[in-house]
Amino acid sequence: MENQTFMEDILVLEGLMVTSQSFIPAFVFLLLVYIFIVVSNIGLVALIFRSTSLRQPMYLLLCNMSINDVFGATIIIPHVLRDLLISNSKRYIYYIDCAIQAFCVHLHASASHTVLMIMAFDRYVAICNPLRYATIMSNSAVVKLSVVAWGTAFVLVLILVGLSVRLSRCRWIIFNPFCDNASLFKLSCESVLINNIYGLSYTVVLLGSSMCSITLTYLKIAAVCVISKNKAVNSKALQTCATHLAVYIILLVSGFIIVILHRFPHLSDHRKVASVMGHVALPALNAVIYGLQIKEVRQRIVTLFRNSKVMEAK
Repeated sequence: MENQTFMEDILVLEGLMVTSQSFIPAFVFLLLVYIFIVVSNIGLVALIFRSTSLRQPMYLLLCNMSINDVFGATIIIPHVLRDLLISNSKRYIYYIDCAIQAFCVHLHASASHTVLMIMAFDRYVAICNPLRYATIMSNSAVVKLSVVAWGTAFVLVLILVGLSVRLSRCRWIIFNPFCDNASLFKLSCESVLINNIYGLSYTVVLLGSSMCSITLTYLKIAAVCVISKNKAVNSKALQTCATHLAVYIILLVSGFIIVILHRFPHLSDHRKVASVMGHVALPALNAVIYGLQIKEVRQRIVTLFRNSKVMEAK
């Protein structure tokens, strides 16, 4: 009985289909990208907290995105790297670990949307109501907005994964390189109608609210820029908003690609690669986009490199 229970708690992962010729390049590429994600995002957070001039609401909210990117990459990439090193027959995971990973995967994706929503609100206040910006976006407001962003994502995902965990299991194969909610409820032979209804509602609420709020925010910002005669202000607004909008569009496109590929079973290998890259490319791009496009952060990075060269010269 104990052995049967033990076997039922072990799931088999269907990892990436990597040939012997592409195994080493794939492993090295993912490892280097992961190191870059961790170092760049943690370095960005450390830089913001070390510099008094960068302790502004916009940059403090950016820390949420950087922390979320490191969190999301750490949930996926080390696991995929481990599976690349072992044979297909040994790619297994305990059910409880699978459920935790699924929760973390969806928490990362959901927090990406909610954090970008509060960052859009910050840009709206800064451009459309600059005189009250310091009052509205106080330190306490930044903390509250961050808690709301993470708390909302946490509750939505907890219910999502909880509905899947309650189901009994009759299968033990995960047709994905890592666990997600769909992987969990596909293990069951019970009716998953409730899961599908909530999953659809969850998607509509999350994507609908983020798309609508960000669209309305940028329409109002655009209206203010059109009315305003100040070219300097409009140029700065365009720079900061373009950065935020680029990140949001990349997030949406990567998400839609994965959803579309789910509709074509014969493209399962492409879907696996896309699902991994969706959790790899965006965290890496965020650090580059925000780190190099924001003038203040770029100046701080250049200053650090110059100081390090001076120290080496001595």
